[in-house]
Amino acid sequence: MLKKDEQLEQYRSDNDGKKLTTNQGVRITDDEHSLKAGQRGPTLMEDFHFREKMTHFDHERIPERIVHARGYAAHGVFEVYESMKEYTKAGFLQDPGAKTPVFVRFSTVAGSRGSGDTVRDARGFATKFYTEEGNYDLVGNNIPVFFIQDAIKFPDLVHSFKPEPHNEMPQASTAHDTFWDFVANNTESAHMIMWAMSDRAIPRSFRMMEGFGVHTFRFVNDQGKARFVKFHWKPVLGVHSLVWDEAQKIAGKDPDFHRRDLFEAIEMGDYPEYELGVQMIDEEDEFSFDFDILDPTKVWPEEQVPVKIIGKMTLNKNVDNVFAETEQVAFHPGHVVPGIDFSNDPLLQGRLFSYTDTQLSRLGGPNFHEIPINRPVCPFHNNQRDGMHRMTIDRGPVSYHKNSLQKGYPQTSSVEEGGYEHYQEKVDGKKVRQRSESFADHYSQARLFWNSMTPVEKQHIVKAFCFEVGKVKSKDVQQQVVNMFSNVDVSLAEEIALSVGAKVPENAAAVDVSATSPALSQEKTAKSPKTRKVAVLVDKGFDYAEVTAVLQELKSAGVMPEVVGRHLGNVLSADGQPLEAQKTFLTTDSVLYDGVYVAGSEGFLESVKKMPEVADFITDTFKHFKTLGASGIAAELVVSLCEGKGIVSEEAGVLLNEAGGDSASFGKKLVEAVTVDRHWVRVQQ
Repeated sequence: MLKKDEQLEQYRSDNDGKKLTTNQGVRITDDEHSLKAGQRGPTLMEDFHFREKMTHFDHERIPERIVHARGYAAHGVFEVYESMKEYTKAGFLQDPGAKTPVFVRFSTVAGSRGSGDTVRDARGFATKFYTEEGNYDLVGNNIPVFFIQDAIKFPDLVHSFKPEPHNEMPQASTAHDTFWDFVANNTESAHMIMWAMSDRAIPRSFRMMEGFGVHTFRFVNDQGKARFVKFHWKPVLGVHSLVWDEAQKIAGKDPDFHRRDLFEAIEMGDYPEYELGVQMIDEEDEFSFDFDILDPTKVWPEEQVPVKIIGKMTLNKNVDNVFAETEQVAFHPGHVVPGIDFSNDPLLQGRLFSYTDTQLSRLGGPNFHEIPINRPVCPFHNNQRDGMHRMTIDRGPVSYHKNSLQKGYPQTSSVEEGGYEHYQEKVDGKKVRQRSESFADHYSQARLFWNSMTPVEKQHIVKAFCFEVGKVKSKDVQQQVVNMFSNVDVSLAEEIALSVGAKVPENAAAVDVSATSPALSQEKTAKSPKTRKVAVLVDKGFDYAEVTAVLQELKSAGVMPEVVGRHLGNVLSADGQPLEAQKTFLTTDSVLYDGVYVAGSEGFLESVKKMPEVADFITDTFKHFKTLGASGIAAELVVSLCEGKGIVSEEAGVLLNEAGGDSASFGKKLVEAVTVDRHWVRVQQ
């Protein structure tokens, strides 16, 4: 058991086999009736059990996070691959054999706590490392850049994308006037908007998205040498996304899609894994690039600054209580350990204030570090005292430094003893409210991102712009957006303009950037069949030998098949053998799977005639470019439903196993097709 789990065990409570009591420990004789004067009389105020129970209920809710309100989390472990002593003295990055407990919270940004998981949005990716030198928080997103360059604009940004205050709409969506008005009048957002309109903003799973520290930090080694550093999380399963129509439908069918996916994967033992990578730049090379390395709206192209993979994080335990852990965890980019320091990134500098400040109201005061999920695993001693919800019982009369009554304790530590020493960067300058000219290029990297996309990815970006800007009511704002993004790509601006009835400016010309960065595209990501979900549609009279052979091939490859039928329970095959249906055509949907296999039978054809949902299962799978397999008489059905909507062929991910075909071979082909993920060739008619 890791140290953090041992620590949390002290706070866990289990009611199994226990007697009901008040919060004061008094046993309760009745928990169904208030104390009254007679059976039909008034309730008596002396009913302390009623008062306690109702008062606690009335105060159960706490303020939700201003942003990243909807989130889900898990425990895990981090192990470094090799000692990073050359680059940093951070203790948890020294010993390849050491296991550091971590707690990771994934989240959306804009929506309220009860909003859907699959909205178009950036995703938070915050990691708390419980190290022997104190807690270190890497508070990132699944997009490596941000909307703004200076933290003073953060309230304005958030006000713009939150529901509009006059009618509290729309929820968890940026497709409205105030957001796009902000974008058009704050052109530093151009690069982030390109990412937000891409498939990165609708991830398939928390387990299949990258994480980025966004900001520039510093590594400092034990010799005092510093390097600029950016952090990356690389999912072992690769980076994969939904398609927009699918994402919208999932929001209705299962708004908990991402959290359910994470929870179930961990419960099944399919632990999510991410490799930690770093990009490093020597201080003497700070000004060697055509972008400012402190600008949070810029990436360091991986082709120029390679990512060094240094360790792996494995999430292997779900939380015991979402409120106690996921809701009460407090992340802060200012929680660092010796060997990791800050840069002068103006967005980071503002976050260093904001993250402490926001916890004071959300978690009820300055003692949020004493909440179990936030406590470090190493001892902590200082002269902070009192405040709301103080748990520590500090003994002795002394609560100040310096002192003689307590022989100077708690004493400060030297650097050699592990004391944190801020990097001694020379800083000078006049007090000004200005931004460096090196931050002024707002379009070059937005263009780089566009250049790096495949034709399919570009098409998705165009459609996302048309959807979002098409929801804007102000014609003036729509025109401003077209004007702005003509600086990124004229053809993109033309598509947006055509969609919303605006005009591309005369003599419009994109910024002169022809470079590409292959690392920005998802299309060459790692691909694996593991944990992919396939719906197996069956009805009475199916071929038992065939279906079980296909199920075996899927399971052997790590695919997670789920049998779906007209009703729950056993479905009988043609030879009378039962197969249990775990879901029904009404309780689930194709959008919740990575592929669909239809087992042909007369019973299935009957279901198609009686239930339109069954045909939707097939046509939506095809429409969303997923693997679609069918056997026996279902093969002809699939062809008839999908012809005219795209290419129906094995190369396009439609696999047909005619009667008498080899079932095991067919199962292997299904695995190969599911591994491909999306079959974009299907649309190229």
